[in-house]
Amino acid sequence: MKLGMIGLGKMGGNMATRLRRHGHEVVGFDRDPDARDVGSLEELVAALSGEPRRIVWVMVPSGAPTAETITALAALLEAGDLVVDGGNSNFRHSQAHAAELAERGIGFVDAGVSGGVWGLEEGYCIMAGGQPQDIAELSPVFESLVTDDGFAHVGPIGSGHFTKMVHNGVEYGMMQSLAEGYELLTASDLDIDLPASLEVWRHGSVVRSWLLDLFADAVHADPGLDSVRGWAQDSGEGRWTVEQAVELAVPAPAITAALFARFSSRQDDAPAMKAIAIMRGAFGGHEVRS
Repeated sequence: MKLGMIGLGKMGGNMATRLRRHGHEVVGFDRDPDARDVGSLEELVAALSGEPRRIVWVMVPSGAPTAETITALAALLEAGDLVVDGGNSNFRHSQAHAAELAERGIGFVDAGVSGGVWGLEEGYCIMAGGQPQDIAELSPVFESLVTDDGFAHVGPIGSGHFTKMVHNGVEYGMMQSLAEGYELLTASDLDIDLPASLEVWRHGSVVRSWLLDLFADAVHADPGLDSVRGWAQDSGEGRWTVEQAVELAVPAPAITAALFARFSSRQDDAPAMKAIAIMRGAFGGHEVRS
């Protein structure tokens, strides 16, 4: 198949490479002139002319960059064409983008993509929302991108990004649990072999996972993680997951705590902890360090 790819960063660039390896023709556009095949969205759409259906896959940051790209494509594409948003967009935004394109007869699929930088070689996991006929049209692309059994049509428009949002919330909780377990191991006075402990968990234990594999490798190289600062960003999906948990009245304490832990990681001297220290000193005479 021939398709356009907008956004050739860590994810989009690797996905374009994987598609080309599987025989697809990809026309890429990116703000970086060294990465792109064409110089504008207009040139990308023109390069797809002659195809029975022009297909454009968007892999740009969520929010305004995605919205601006969708609006620009709405003015350039024609009825019958198809847009795929493979970024980490909010599912409500995806529903709005689909409605905007539908006014012009343009199809839309929201594809939640997981696999990170490893997806190029290992294959991705893709959870897609959209009309069955649009999903069927894209099946050769999905089959080339994913690992074995790594694709699912999970429901209507919006469901792909909703499922990916929840996936990322679960990921927050899993990483936080591994991190807390690591800190407990380091705090012990038993002189525990950290690399050996994490390594053995990878074989036959109920907590074995790809995240554990990645973490165990990192600890083997740097047991004390001395080369890393304890600062973690959140990219939005964790917040959206917690917001939906509140809206739907679904208890999600582990995911919520994991999100808040990331916030605390960005505070070198947390104001809340200062307040607690002052109160403990005031009511109980406990030590207050300056």
